[in-house]
Amino acid sequence: VEKYRPQALSELVSHRDILSTVQRFISEDRLPHLLLYGPPGTGKTSTILACARQLYREREFGSMVLELNASDDRGIDIVRGPILSFASTRTIFKKGFKLVILDEADAMTQDAQNALRRVIEKFTENTRFCLICNYLSKIIPALQSRCTRFRFGPLTPELMVPRLQHVIQEEGVDVTEDGMKALVTLSSGDMRRALNILQSTSMAFGKVTEENVYTCTGHPLKSDISNILDWMLNQDFSTAYRKVMELKTLKGLALQDILTEIHLFVHRVDFPPSIRIQLLIKLADIEYRLAAGTSEKIQLSSLIAAFQVTRDLVVAEA
Repeated sequence: VEKYRPQALSELVSHRDILSTVQRFISEDRLPHLLLYGPPGTGKTSTILACARQLYREREFGSMVLELNASDDRGIDIVRGPILSFASTRTIFKKGFKLVILDEADAMTQDAQNALRRVIEKFTENTRFCLICNYLSKIIPALQSRCTRFRFGPLTPELMVPRLQHVIQEEGVDVTEDGMKALVTLSSGDMRRALNILQSTSMAFGKVTEENVYTCTGHPLKSDISNILDWMLNQDFSTAYRKVMELKTLKGLALQDILTEIHLFVHRVDFPPSIRIQLLIKLADIEYRLAAGTSEKIQLSSLIAAFQVTRDLVVAEA
């Protein structure tokens, strides 16, 4: 993941509109305070680091850029101490501004964020702040209004595949067509996750196929899910329960994952609307109960029961 982290703005694969805007800010030397938000693995940190590399030469980097991550202490004392002193000192002999990067800014306390408001305003003359976070709602409105906001959405498969292929070629990994699809599906728009799955699968199995990717991440296979669905709709209760239980134990599947996958299938199976609604409500209940930490066995019975009731309703309607 770090080996192939984009180093320059031109190397980033997605969010062209954001990148061109940022590029224009830099070339006109009018960079505002930035707030980059969106799910992990979508290029937020890479973008700002690439900007910093473009703005400053290697040897000025240390004196001009202050990068603080969630792992560093960023309570109110740090905002009033190091950040304040970094922002308030001018750069002699050099024009241009300093850059403070606050990664994972949504982990900062309310107090620290409030203390930051004043600092940002007071030293705009010679310092630019860049806040990076996953959830915009966790940043106080006062900070949001002081920054130019950019949303980094999940990456589309069309953008991920060429980049993955580049890494695969460089590393000489053996990847099949369906393996590639599985990577993109499971990573759901998170480039970092895609690369991690790729690496672990190729190390564990040597060849990256759909089955290997699913096995490596512990995700139920499509074929397993259709089997489970088939048993739940066509076998009697105890047989279905026994078979699903055996499969779960054999493959080490979590009911949570099975539920998520079955949910997709429910939308594809042609149930009458009223019955489908009942079933989906049931699934939602089971998922909620699972999240609350109940026994998987009982919830599995509940899941099978929900499908059996559905089946009987379908038969009754027919």
